[in-house]
Amino acid sequence: MLLHKPYGVLSQFTPEPASRWDCLAALVPVPGVYAAGRLDADSEGLLLLTSDGRLQHRITDPRWGHWRRYWVQVEGDPTDTDLEPLRHGVVLKDGPSRPARARHLPLQPQSLITARQPPIRSRRSIPTTWLELELQEGRNRQVRRMTAAIGFPTLRLIRSAIDLMDGGAPLDLQGLAPGCWRPLTPGEQQRLARLGR
Repeated sequence: MLLHKPYGVLSQFTPEPASRWDCLAALVPVPGVYAAGRLDADSEGLLLLTSDGRLQHRITDPRWGHWRRYWVQVEGDPTDTDLEPLRHGVVLKDGPSRPARARHLPLQPQSLITARQPPIRSRRSIPTTWLELELQEGRNRQVRRMTAAIGFPTLRLIRSAIDLMDGGAPLDLQGLAPGCWRPLTPGEQQRLARLGR
């Protein structure tokens, strides 16, 4: 199934004691599934939920090269030249990142982004910019660390799509409001079954 994880929810079904965050069980009353990959509680967007351990491994293992697309609101107004280091890979504390695809987010996808509760902080004198980043790896807080490395801190992060690299359309958030989930279509199930082999 596909879930649009909202802000403030952990990517796990078990609540953490004394945590201020909700868990997936508050949104998805389906036993026996877990997230293929994760998003931090302060990140939003697409999660694939599955009961297939092989599929979960295949989706999350960077050796398979699945592209994950993110819409990223950053503080400041980076130029195309500012984004160039992301395209070559930036050095992080845990080693260099793989090259990313980085561009300014076109206006049409921006119309799909709903207001977040609570809203992000805003500063009257500092603009914000929406970027689209695509990565083939998913290290801890990687997108946030990459944008900070080039001088543009991430304010809001939404995973918008996962490319299965099978020639079909990526799985995406289309038609899913924050906090909502849907079962996979028969076609998506077949694609994922082939991928999990």
